[in-house]
Amino acid sequence: MSVATANSPVVNNQISSTNNRNSISSTPHKKENANSTPKANKNNSEVINDEWKNKLKLPPKDLRIKTEDVTDTKGNEFTDFCLKRELLMGIFEKGWDSPSPIQEASIPIALTGRDILARAKNGTGKTGAYVIPILERIDVNEKLTQALIIVPTRELALQTSQILIEVSKHLHIKVMVTTGGTYLRDDIMRIMENVHVIVATPGRILDLMDKNVSKTDKCKMLVLDEADKLLSQDFKGMLDKIIDHLPRDRQILLYSATFPLSVEQFMRKHLKEPYEINLMDELTLKGVTQYYAYVQEKQKVHCLNTLFSKLRINQSIIFCNSTQRVELLAKKITELGYSCYYIHAKMQQAHRNRVFHDFRAGHCRNLVCSDLFTRGIDIQAVNVVINFDFPRMAETYLHRIGRSGRFGHLGIAINLITYDDRHTLHRIEQELGTEIKPIPKAIDEKLYVADAQVTDPEAGDNGH
Repeated sequence: MSVATANSPVVNNQISSTNNRNSISSTPHKKENANSTPKANKNNSEVINDEWKNKLKLPPKDLRIKTEDVTDTKGNEFTDFCLKRELLMGIFEKGWDSPSPIQEASIPIALTGRDILARAKNGTGKTGAYVIPILERIDVNEKLTQALIIVPTRELALQTSQILIEVSKHLHIKVMVTTGGTYLRDDIMRIMENVHVIVATPGRILDLMDKNVSKTDKCKMLVLDEADKLLSQDFKGMLDKIIDHLPRDRQILLYSATFPLSVEQFMRKHLKEPYEINLMDELTLKGVTQYYAYVQEKQKVHCLNTLFSKLRINQSIIFCNSTQRVELLAKKITELGYSCYYIHAKMQQAHRNRVFHDFRAGHCRNLVCSDLFTRGIDIQAVNVVINFDFPRMAETYLHRIGRSGRFGHLGIAINLITYDDRHTLHRIEQELGTEIKPIPKAIDEKLYVADAQVTDPEAGDNGH
């Protein structure tokens, strides 16, 4: 399954009807001049109502440059969405200052209970776009499952549940994650504790539903994150069966960067007049600079060693096309004297969890992985992605390089290209409408190194 440029039949058939009255197009929004509509001075009651903000435990402000992918908004704030104060506290303490374009377009519609079909780039805040309205609409007094979030991988499930827990910490909402590779008995025990939100991979939640352990007959909110993957052959028919366990008046929210024709078929079957959001005027992130280096297969490890010595890597993710090559490359990198973890789908789940957790915590600089790690994984410290093996599909390439340059930040993607890859490189450039440049002798650090990008606080924040 491939994603392509605007001239491709794949994209032309994707569900982003700009003429549809239910849709919002990718036309950029210009932020209003702060001086054009000055706010009235606050009266005493407003000052008192704002005192809670002074008690928040806010993380340090992120002063890195951010691109239009996350800053090109209408200028709305989270406080404009009439959210519960406890939810706002969690949002601000998470470090989310103001909504990104996908959050600004999605949150108010999701709060009305309407179905949504949303396209937005990797790393532009899709998780926050559905987490916030879900948490706002949960009734903590109802001891039952009210929202179900389905994701394609175990790592993404763990990451999403952690975000839910952090943002809802003042709301007393119970969140549970359930995936394959763990003991079913443990999940059965936890689900009996009347959780409000379940984050799951399709196979495991369907198993719990079929056993009548997960009672979702009153679960009125369903989110499909990375919807194109969930609707692929890998999970064929599972979503239809999951939806059969939900009430007829449910709300379905679909989020993805790419929407193949399978999404259109699903939409016609299960969604009621969905509100369509398309923020994909282009497919690749503005903040990721892409390079290629022509090498022979036997030169790849030497080239990688050179990159490690010349680049200022905060953290890097290195992709291979098979699990066997992942382990072999990780061994070579370790022999070269660099810290390195590896992760792939054939590892035991407990080991995968530990690697994922430790890499996110910054315990290791480099991670070698298979395409298991291309979906939604958000590690802000990653500033370099290297395709040790060049992918065959444009969609895979898009998701891989989206691990760098998260939330509008800057990063680089470097592709090691052999003679056999040359046609694939050209095809992927054409399909994505992007440019992959020859790697220069020296790469400008401002393109990917955080302390070379720090903005002057006095000059205003480009940030989130």
